[in-house]
This record gives sequence, C-alpha cells and structure tokens, in this order.
Amino acid sequence: MKSSHFTTACQRLLLTGSAGFVILVLIDQLTKYLACAYLKSRHGLELIPGVFQLYYLENRGAAFGILHDRQLFFIVIALAMTFMIGWIYLKIPYRRRYMPLRCVAVLLSAGAVGNMLDRIFRGYVVDFLYFSLIDFPVFNIADCYVCIGIAVLILLMFTCYREESFDFLLPKH
Repeated sequence: MKSSHFTTACQRLLLTGSAGFVILVLIDQLTKYLACAYLKSRHGLELIPGVFQLYYLENRGAAFGILHDRQLFFIVIALAMTFMIGWIYLKIPYRRRYMPLRCVAVLLSAGAVGNMLDRIFRGYVVDFLYFSLIDFPVFNIADCYVCIGIAVLILLMFTCYREESFDFLLPKH
C-alpha cells in the first residue's frame, strides 16, 4: 500500500513538472508571437517612460548578441542542456525539500526550449523586453526563466542545500 502511494506521488510530481514546463514554454511562445504581431513594425512601445519599453529585436546570437548566426550550435547546446536537466529531474529525490530544485529544473529547461524553438522555426530568437533606463540588452520571457532559475539555484545552494544534498547524482555502488 505504501509503495502504491509513493508511486502515485512520483507520477503526480512528473505530471506537474511536465505541465509546468509546457505552460511556461507556451507563455514564452505566446509572448513572442504577440511581439512579432504587434511590435515588429513599430519603433517601440514605451510602458514606463524612460525606464521600460517593449522593443522588437531579432537576436541571431546568444546573450548580448555573441556568437552571431551560430543557430545550430545553440540548438545542440539547448538540446543537451534540456536532456541533462531532464535526467537530473528524474533523479531528484521525491521529498518536499527538493521541490525548489524541481522548480529550478522546470524553469531552466523551459527557457532553453523556448529559445531553441525560435532558433529552429524562425532562425533567430525574438526579444522584446527592454530596460531603457539602464540600457540593458533586449531580452524575452525564456531569458527570464533562465536568469530566475540560475539565481534561485545559487540562492538554494547557499541556503538550503549542502554538497551531500546532491549525492543522488552520484552513481550507486
């Protein structure tokens, strides 16, 4: 009986993580679709004057435009990262204390796949969020997922987890 309950809990976590991943990717793709539809032909849409605007940009590189026109390279990296994160996700123990780590995995993989889909179907990544106050590079929702995921992971590693918390990744003898 207890084993059946554990299996059901595992299945629920996998289903929840998968649903979260799909929802996040859909949100990213919907916002990029809207950016293409409503911002592409505009110079920009100022939401907070002098601070924040929506500004359409076709990014053919990575962060800050580095490695311009290396789409295949980025697709391969995104696929490798997504498979690695998926492998880690499946190995994460099914305990409450690891729930934040599961959320980080979903955020990181959704961000990687969101931008990968752009590269595959458009040949570039659609960016549209721009903080003009600090002249920060234009970015998108998938970029937010990755940045938030990395920030939370770093925070978790300094506050909640120790090195031995990741022993589940070691091969079993």
